[in-house]
Amino acid sequence: MSDPIIFDRAQVRRQRDRAAANLAQHDFLLQESADRLIDRLQDVTRRFPLALDLGCHGGELSQRLQGRFGIETLISCDLSPRMAALTGGLSVAADEETLPFAEGRFDLVISNLSLHWVNDLPGALLQIRRLLKPDGLFIAALLGGETLREWRQAMMEAELAEEGGVSPRVSPFVDVRDAGGLLQRAGFSLPVADIDPVNVTYGNPMTLLADLRGMGESNAVKARRKSFTRRATLMRALSLYQERFADDEGRMPASFQILTVTGWTPAK
Repeated sequence: MSDPIIFDRAQVRRQRDRAAANLAQHDFLLQESADRLIDRLQDVTRRFPLALDLGCHGGELSQRLQGRFGIETLISCDLSPRMAALTGGLSVAADEETLPFAEGRFDLVISNLSLHWVNDLPGALLQIRRLLKPDGLFIAALLGGETLREWRQAMMEAELAEEGGVSPRVSPFVDVRDAGGLLQRAGFSLPVADIDPVNVTYGNPMTLLADLRGMGESNAVKARRKSFTRRATLMRALSLYQERFADDEGRMPASFQILTVTGWTPAK
């Protein structure tokens, strides 16, 4: 039995291609997450001569990795050719679900907010483990289960009220309780998974939607509704968002969860 197709990978690529030109105007979450991944790496005393930035977006990690951590060669990889080209270094456009690299090549595979779009995450983790040399390190940030909980609640209630049903609007995310088990299943040792919150506020929730589009993070669930959101539904959702969640100054929160996973390949 084949694995279920949750995400439309062609749509993910199209969204990233469209976002590439103006990514720097909307990449605050990518930058924040990259900083947190670098902080984790600073606790590691190993050197990583050959490293892979998997799902590189605009090179937020690559900019921070060059010349550090013993990295001599850094390869950046993204599903979107236009994103991969932004890094300015060695880059390749490739799908995380079918990685084109030889086994046992890399000392480090690092990924910043990309793997939550993979349909077969256990399979992707198995491929990543095979790419790594013995005693190689895998570290990644993904969006966690409570991401955009405010907007999800507002949209669900608005659709129920206006349309009598709910369509998939926000991607399902990995739960921290499952992440360690997934790493173990893929053959990683010393698996660690934890959650960090990132809380942002907006004066206008439409700016949140613009930021999501600008990062290439709009809805790409396979079962999503292909037509535009009805105006009445969107207006009700925006009203509910403000009514339920606005603070005393009228600003509306957007909660993101960054799930960080770390694992080592067994040493021979």
